[in-house]
Amino acid sequence: MFLDIDGTLIDLTDDPAAVIADAPTRMLLDALYTHLDGRLSIVSGRSLEQIDAILGPIAQRVPVTGSHGLETRYNTILARPERPASLDEVALRLSELAKDWPGVLVEEKSFGVAIHWRANPAAREVAEALAAKLSRIHALRLQHGKDVVELRLPGGDKGQAVRRLMARRGMVGTHPVYFGDDLTDEAGFAAARALGGYGVLIGPRAFDGSATAADLALPNVAALLAYLRGEVAGADIAGVDRAGEGQ
Repeated sequence: MFLDIDGTLIDLTDDPAAVIADAPTRMLLDALYTHLDGRLSIVSGRSLEQIDAILGPIAQRVPVTGSHGLETRYNTILARPERPASLDEVALRLSELAKDWPGVLVEEKSFGVAIHWRANPAAREVAEALAAKLSRIHALRLQHGKDVVELRLPGGDKGQAVRRLMARRGMVGTHPVYFGDDLTDEAGFAAARALGGYGVLIGPRAFDGSATAADLALPNVAALLAYLRGEVAGADIAGVDRAGEGQ
């Protein structure tokens, strides 16, 4: 089981720095890890440091992939590339723009910089334009999401994270299920399907006819948490809706 965090395991907020898993969610993850005999993984666009802060001790037990597949930690073994200095320049330029747009936030990560306009949608056009320009100048990948665009080091995606972990002992021959909510999760859905499993798209996009590689869908974070509690109790995923279908 592969779980994204923002918009999947925890509801989105205007301030990404304020996101934290509550005690019931942390306990649920711990129970899932035991129930699945360790076959649980977190796959997020957040840095490993951010994931640790959000999830607490459970993040040290499960395999974790951060920064859209660029950094991984498995059994205390950490793998990550070198951070390019160009990201500091990108962070400075985006922060200068954010000063002119109240509510716009810049989030610095290990291998990327994101600009969020959830609290000020009018800033979308100018933020996307500057991000596109900076991505060309610094040869960085432009990653779009919900009310956010991120410039990040190229070379990784969440699908690679799924394939990498599924090649490890104890995972080979099992069927991956990937839960995510955003465009960044599409690579994870596709990889899970290619390996004989399936993807589950969380949120309204699952029911508005948007193209997706996910096979199944849940309407919101609360529905996912309810399903996961049922999984621990021995429930079946058969009741989950097909992606792209209304309820």
